[in-house]
Amino acid sequence: MWFPALLFAPLSAQRVNPVDRHLVAAGLWSEARYNYAYWNAVRANWDSAFAATVTMIDTRGGPGGAGGGPALTDLQFFRQLRRWGALLHDGQFELLPPAPIAARTARPPIALRSIERRPFIIDYAANDEMRIARPERLAEIIAVQGIPAELWIRDSVLPEIAAATDSSRWERAVERMLEGERGTALHLSLRLPGGAQRGASVTRSVALMTRWPLERPPIEADTLPDGVIWIRINSLADPDVVALFDRALGDAPREGLRHRGLILDLRETTWTASGREQGYAVLSRLTDRPILTSRWRTPQYRPAYRGPDEPDSTGAWLRAPSDTIWPPLRRERPPYTGPVVVLASARTSGAAEDFLAAFRNGTRGTIIGEASAGSTGQTLVLRLAAGWQVRFTVTRDAFSDGTEFGHEGIVPEIRVQPRVADVLEGCDAALERARSLLAAAARR
Repeated sequence: MWFPALLFAPLSAQRVNPVDRHLVAAGLWSEARYNYAYWNAVRANWDSAFAATVTMIDTRGGPGGAGGGPALTDLQFFRQLRRWGALLHDGQFELLPPAPIAARTARPPIALRSIERRPFIIDYAANDEMRIARPERLAEIIAVQGIPAELWIRDSVLPEIAAATDSSRWERAVERMLEGERGTALHLSLRLPGGAQRGASVTRSVALMTRWPLERPPIEADTLPDGVIWIRINSLADPDVVALFDRALGDAPREGLRHRGLILDLRETTWTASGREQGYAVLSRLTDRPILTSRWRTPQYRPAYRGPDEPDSTGAWLRAPSDTIWPPLRRERPPYTGPVVVLASARTSGAAEDFLAAFRNGTRGTIIGEASAGSTGQTLVLRLAAGWQVRFTVTRDAFSDGTEFGHEGIVPEIRVQPRVADVLEGCDAALERARSLLAAAARR
């Protein structure tokens, strides 16, 4: 949703009052404690983090700061809560502040990618500022505000990143490393693809709650020279994604021998609050037999179970069995039964991981690339005080045999890690490995 900047201009000096801040913090503490499905995996001291947050409100809040320091701004309060929430290691945790606060967090129109844990510019919006800054695609950011990029990410960004795995956390930290207060400037030191270094000044101009100018279409597709169909799914949340997939697949289900196989690329299918059913519908197009989805369980809070031997109070679980994905009726659309390879990365999360789990349950093909983000399961958005909201994962998902994959990710059968040298040379190693696999299958 887009909000005019002027709408919030009169509110920029306002602060959430200390009482409401206490209520927000108390709500975050209790809702996580009783709704988060992976509570037994939390290693941080949740009570201590709550106390630290309340202490910060008390010692710095109020006119001039009760502790003698400057008053805690709304953005500082927001960032403190994000640091606290990141301790859950919930890859679907999301803190949703009131719109006036959310509108003041922004980033430059630059898309970043972590390659061997180094931040590279993948794309940028060609606005007036970018035409002057000329950040250059595949340039590496080696410093921000004079601080080496690795230290900037580790000290200023990583503590606020909610993720289930270390690799996913670093990926998300790189993606968000230039976030900050809207309208503020950043000086970047860049290493260009040829090795030369130079600086670039950019502004945090795109608010996080506005449409991202570099958003890619839900589906992109090509037929490669060797006859392989390569379909990139960038979003499963788009309501038209299944129709777009059918269009991209075209007549391949009827022309099986003319195509060497299908590569379904989920490396950029990042987390969204919806899309599971669309993903299952896409998978139904790729099978002529039923496939089981993941199974799940959710905690049932039973106060009578609390005691020295069960401090978690989650003494029982509500369990749901796997559902079934059915192939389409042949008279409507024959399924594609040729060989399929799926590409995954540490950015693959949410509904895309539900797809991966069902794909593996059905032994439909091979997964190549990196372990997924481990950030899936049903989520719940809960209201806190003063217009704040929070999202948690409230189910634990597993393969049909009961093996859980949340907080670990789905490990590919063939691991291919992206390398800086390959990327700079224009080589997509995972894609080439998939093409080789399909070529070998065609020769058999």
